[in-house]
Amino acid sequence: MSGGKQNLITDVEGLSVGNASDKKAKTGVTVLVCDQPATASCHVMGGAPGSRDTDLLSPENTVGEIDAVFLSGGSAFGIDAGAGAMAALKEMGRGFQIADQRIPIVPGAILFDMINGGDKDWGQYPPHRELGYQAVGAAGKTFDLGSYGAGTGALVAGLKGGLGSASDRLPDNSVGSGTIGALVAVNALGNPCIANTKHFWAAPFEQGSEFGGLGLPHPLPPETKDLKIKFRERPAAGTNTTIAVIATDLTLTKAECKRLAVAAHDGFARALWPAHTPLDGDMIFAISTGKKPAPAMDQWIDLCALASSTMARAIARGIYEASPHETDIFPCWKSG
Repeated sequence: MSGGKQNLITDVEGLSVGNASDKKAKTGVTVLVCDQPATASCHVMGGAPGSRDTDLLSPENTVGEIDAVFLSGGSAFGIDAGAGAMAALKEMGRGFQIADQRIPIVPGAILFDMINGGDKDWGQYPPHRELGYQAVGAAGKTFDLGSYGAGTGALVAGLKGGLGSASDRLPDNSVGSGTIGALVAVNALGNPCIANTKHFWAAPFEQGSEFGGLGLPHPLPPETKDLKIKFRERPAAGTNTTIAVIATDLTLTKAECKRLAVAAHDGFARALWPAHTPLDGDMIFAISTGKKPAPAMDQWIDLCALASSTMARAIARGIYEASPHETDIFPCWKSG
């Protein structure tokens, strides 16, 4: 198993990603655009999620394919990003055909970046609708990580969060290989690093030096009940979340996409301590572009395992790539 050529979710054939940011407000939007409608589902494991159009992704419900997924800052204000993304896609002639109308299907999720040193006095309306529109227009095969898009104002325990991505390839079998990719905006309550070190929890999965190459500390610090969490003095539901997309070019059903999202949540637990808390809105969308044949059972098991490791790597890359801003309330990993 080896990483994809760009180590981005866009190594999965049929996907592009665009970012848009408001640096003054320290918030932003990331939109993943499917070149053609793609099968998708999602799974929530956090206790405080914020999302749009996710019920339609349940395997028992009618709509089977989506046009795009958005990840947005702005807390509940960020739901507006979906309207902006829909408007841009409609202009492109995308969407579910009903008579002479097209309705783009764009589910998404939001994170809380309202207390990060940014100026949230944005006037009558928040900027996220326009940012969603701009992100679709910026979509391409390469995109920035760290403090861009939905990661612009993200925070974790004691550090800036960020936008991360990673990819990997499955081993060849009788029907060929396949690719898996992860895209994640990390704004977790928990700590991506071990104790008070700079060593990432995701270190065992690192490929090359994609997030610093420090490996694990030796000796490992002892476990402690004194968890390092964000805003410990004022913890509140809705102020934290990790929102993500896991994608593959292998052909999956809607139910199998949900199973892939479930497996990818293990990557949260491998990269953040703690994860899936009552105060996080942890959520993963899973997408199949269907460019490759359906996996055999052994390949399906490999795919689920790689969903976890690729997501863990993407989380660490998001933290590693964060860049400083003059109004930051937490430092970046690279400057710590």
